[in-house]
Amino acid sequence: MKRREFLKGGLAGGAAAGATALAAPAIAQSMPEVRWRMTSSFPKPLDALFGNALTFAQYVAEATDNRFQIQCFGPGEIAPALQAMDVVSNGSVDCAHTPIYFYIGKQPSLAFGTGVPFSFNSRLQYAWLTNGGGNALMDEALAKFNVVGFPCGQSGTQMGGWFRKEINQPSDWQGLKMRIGGLGGEVLAKLGVVPQQIGGGDIYAALERGTIDAAEFVSPYDDEKLGFSRVAKYYYAPGFWEGGAVLHMVVNQERWNALPKSYQAILRQAGDAAMNAMLAKYDSHNGPALMRLVAGGTEVKIFPNAVLDAAWDAAHQLYREKAEKDDLFRRALESMIDFRTQNYLWWQVNEYAFDSYMIASRTK
Repeated sequence: MKRREFLKGGLAGGAAAGATALAAPAIAQSMPEVRWRMTSSFPKPLDALFGNALTFAQYVAEATDNRFQIQCFGPGEIAPALQAMDVVSNGSVDCAHTPIYFYIGKQPSLAFGTGVPFSFNSRLQYAWLTNGGGNALMDEALAKFNVVGFPCGQSGTQMGGWFRKEINQPSDWQGLKMRIGGLGGEVLAKLGVVPQQIGGGDIYAALERGTIDAAEFVSPYDDEKLGFSRVAKYYYAPGFWEGGAVLHMVVNQERWNALPKSYQAILRQAGDAAMNAMLAKYDSHNGPALMRLVAGGTEVKIFPNAVLDAAWDAAHQLYREKAEKDDLFRRALESMIDFRTQNYLWWQVNEYAFDSYMIASRTK
């Protein structure tokens, strides 16, 4: 008997009714009512970044028939932008939406979870995390802070930032005060930059007052909203320190352990879905935003190869130094380099060849 016929039949009707009566209590028990608070590291007006947290919470609610509700807060409402993971670690907040490279002062290997200079583009960063051992390494690092983490957001390759002066050669970095997070700041420090770690909502004021000379944030869609073009003229590419930056959802370990396995699976799947939605948003909005910025007087510049080569050398010198001091950093570095070496070969053969032709042909 076919399944549809069985379900329509009288025997099926009686069996189904009995099954429903038996199953309902079990289902209710496995889907408890949960109310969480989430703190984000990103200002509320940024609908791609803070909006990603809202998207995640929406997906979780929809998948649980609204039994699992997550309320999202912006930076400063219950925790500062750069301390989001700290309040999750101590149990003050259930979860946080944040780039885990904000916390490399506590554990340097966390940089690899977001992305390090000269590592991967967006697709390869995610591939390394999910299929190259990256997530397991980040799990090991995050466990030290009483949190569970998983990817929940992806920006694509970021821009190199806003500058008041041109960067034509490596020596032009000397003495530059620049807002830049993660290991990118440490790399540029080797070239003479004075890195500043500043939350997204405070960058404009620092540029306007001259507290900093340059700043990187994300990409045209966000940078336009934050008004950086009004206080800096030159807009550089690429952001070689964040070729495919991933955001994480970090959850307090005890809160995570208390969830049913089904809810844990829903959270991870919602993170993946929210990440794809965020990347699609940037891919569709960055081009028009860049055109508007250029029309308004922004000068787009490409870092010269000499500048990139000097930064590459500085980055790998820094990596060697950190690997000698931290075993987890060493293992993450070796994993990253091995994955990068193998998979950019494939990219060169096929993906890059196709993209190069399409870019050259876009005005035909």
